[in-house]
Amino acid sequence: MDDYLKQQTEAISEKIEELKLLLEDSELSELAQAEIEDLEKQKEELVNSASTPMSEDSDEYEDDSPVNPNIAIMEIRSAAGGDEAGLFALDLLRMYLRFAETQKWKVEELDRSEGGLGQIKQVVIQFKGKDAFSLLKYEAGVHRVQRVPKTESGGRIHTSTATIAVLPEVKESEVYINPSDISFESFRSGGAGGQNVNKVSTAVRVIHKPTGIVVTCQTERSQLQNRENAMNLLRSRIWEAEQKEKTSEVAGARLLMVGTGDRSEKIRTYNFPQNRITDHRIGKSWHNLEQILEGSLGPIFRALQEAEGSNQ
Repeated sequence: MDDYLKQQTEAISEKIEELKLLLEDSELSELAQAEIEDLEKQKEELVNSASTPMSEDSDEYEDDSPVNPNIAIMEIRSAAGGDEAGLFALDLLRMYLRFAETQKWKVEELDRSEGGLGQIKQVVIQFKGKDAFSLLKYEAGVHRVQRVPKTESGGRIHTSTATIAVLPEVKESEVYINPSDISFESFRSGGAGGQNVNKVSTAVRVIHKPTGIVVTCQTERSQLQNRENAMNLLRSRIWEAEQKEKTSEVAGARLLMVGTGDRSEKIRTYNFPQNRITDHRIGKSWHNLEQILEGSLGPIFRALQEAEGSNQ
C-alpha cells in the first residue's frame, strides 16, 4: 500500500473510532452507526484496491519528453455572459466530444459542475488517443461567442465567453509531490451514474498545501480510480505552473503561443450572425460555423500547425 492510500485509510480508521464513542448516545447512535458503515465500506474498497494492479496505459511518452502527446486534460469554464456563457461552454464541450469521436479517442469525464437550463459551469475531460494533446493544446485560452440567445425576445446580439485550459499528462518523475504536502477528502458524488453514486463516498478532493491547488474528481467509478485521476491532474497543474514561471521571462519570443493553458488571452470568436469563426492568433477565418461546432476542427488545427511551424 502506497503512502497516499495508507494516509487515507488511517484517517478513515480514526473517524470510525471517534464515531464509536457516539454509539452509547441514544439520540446519535443511529446516525453514528450509519456513518460507521459507510466509512467501513470506503476503507474496505481502499484496502482491496491496494492489492489490485492499476491497468497500464498503452500510450507512451516520446523519447525524453516530460509530457505524453497522446493524453490531454481539458478544463472548460463558463465566463462572462451569465446563462449564455454556460450554454456556450456546453456547445464547446459537445464540439470537442464530436471531434474526439472522429479521431477514435477515449474520453473520460473527471469532474462537472452544472448550472440551470443544462448549462456548464465547469467540466474536466480527459482525452486519450493519437496526438490528443498535440492537437488540443491549441484550444487553450478565451473563446468568445456572438449570437442572439434563445431567451432574447428583442433579437439583440449578446457576447459571451468561455475559458479553456489544456493540460498534458506529466511523468511522475517530472513532478515530485510529498505525501505530507497533500490532503485527501472523500465525498458522495453528486453526478449521474452508477448505483454507488450518492451512497458511497467515491468522489475525491485533493488539496496541495504548498500551492493551494485543489483538484476534484467524481466519476461513478471507484474511489481509487478517482484518486489516481486526481493525482494525475494535480501533477499536471503543478507542472503547468512551473512551466509558466520558467517561460514568463521569454513570453514574447514566439508569435504564436500555444499549449500554455492560459485563460487570459482571447484566441477565437464564434460569430453566428456572420456564420464565421475567426482565430485571432493567426488572423484566419472560416465560414462554416455550424459544421465546425459539429466537430470539424481539422482545417483549424492544420492552419495552427502550419503557423506554429513557420514561427519556429
